[in-house]
Amino acid sequence: MNFSHAFLIANTLALLSWLLLAFLPRYLVLLAGLRYGIISAFAVVYTGVVAVFFFRIEGGGFNTLQEVKNLMAADAGAFAGWVHYLAFDLFVGLWIAENADRIKLHRVLQFPILFATFMFGPLGLLLFYCVDTGLKRIGGKK
Repeated sequence: MNFSHAFLIANTLALLSWLLLAFLPRYLVLLAGLRYGIISAFAVVYTGVVAVFFFRIEGGGFNTLQEVKNLMAADAGAFAGWVHYLAFDLFVGLWIAENADRIKLHRVLQFPILFATFMFGPLGLLLFYCVDTGLKRIGGKK
């Protein structure tokens, strides 16, 4: 498997997905396409790479930092890890976008949160939690 080519495809698909999420109206068909199409595709690719390659990586495992480093040093491990990030970050971004729409957070204010999630995963989630909590406190809800 050419992991460099697969990496380019996955990155392009992720970037396009984030652009759609950030800038297009959030119609149910778009949200379903991201959730059940793109994220599911990432999950299938991840599962396939793990099933075929992970247990062949010399010294790889999850019990020690060195074993994880060995996994990530291999192309298959690094690609699988990256697709894992892409899938979960997009899932969290979708969750944030849907909840931000539900609380009527303006899309201009959503953008930096979604960008932070795209680039730094948990930071974007933390930002959304802070905004959501702040809005609840301002609105008198706890």
